[in-house]
Formats: sequence, C-alpha cells, structure tokens
Amino acid sequence: MSLGNQLDTLYRQVIMDHYKNPRNRGTLEGDSLSIHMNNPTCGDRIELQLKVEDGKVSNAKFVGEGCSISLSSASMMTQAVKGLEVDDALKLSEIFSAMMLGKDYDEGDFDLGDIEALQGVAKFPARIKCATLAWKAMEKGLKGPEKD
Repeated sequence: MSLGNQLDTLYRQVIMDHYKNPRNRGTLEGDSLSIHMNNPTCGDRIELQLKVEDGKVSNAKFVGEGCSISLSSASMMTQAVKGLEVDDALKLSEIFSAMMLGKDYDEGDFDLGDIEALQGVAKFPARIKCATLAWKAMEKGLKGPEKD
C-alpha cells in the first residue's frame, strides 16, 4: 500500500471515529450563543452553542443531524476552538476554509490535529458545504449579526 493510500485510510478512520464518537455533542447549560444552520443540499443541520468568556471560547457543543463529514467536522471544530481567543478561533476558521478550497494555507501556531483528516474533502466540491457548516455557524456566532 502506498503512503498516499495509507494516509487516506488513516484520515477516513479519524473522520469515522469523530462521526461515531462525537466530541462535545450535547447542549450547554446557562447563557451561551446558539446558532442554527443547515445545508439543504445534503440535509445536514446543526445547532452550535458557544460560551464566550473574557474574549475566549470557553466551551462549545453541538447537536444536529447529517452526514459523516458534517458531524465529524463539527466534533473536530468544537475541540479545536475551546480555549482559543475569539480572534484566534476566527483565524482558525479562515485556515480551515482555505484548506477546504484547496488553497495554500499557513497554519501558523495552530496544531490542526484531527482537522487535517478533512483536507481530502477539497477533492469533492459537493461535500465542502458539509465540512464547513459547523465552522460557518461558529463564525456567525462569534462575529454577531452586526458584522455579517
């Protein structure tokens, strides 16, 4: 098996692990931002909840239904943004968007970790909206309606 095939297999395993064992699935108690979004093309829907304290994303959870790409991406995103400054969470979303579009990106000081498993989605344009749904919800919540 070539290295490329081994990486594809590993990435598929990471995606399926997040799909079958989603991290941060559920709802937050108390005050939080709540963002509802859907992808009518695929039927994916998500409710993302973010708790922002002192300029940081202190917690993130989601509920919803969708394909393995959509739900695993939401799981990975909620893990990645917890503890980040709001500006850093938004910067990470920009990096993720560039990766999804197959553009060059500089991950800077970020450790993309499991998120890198989604880079192959760029080869399937119809699936990009699935992968970016939770990230767009996070951006919408952190930017607020006045900055859309």
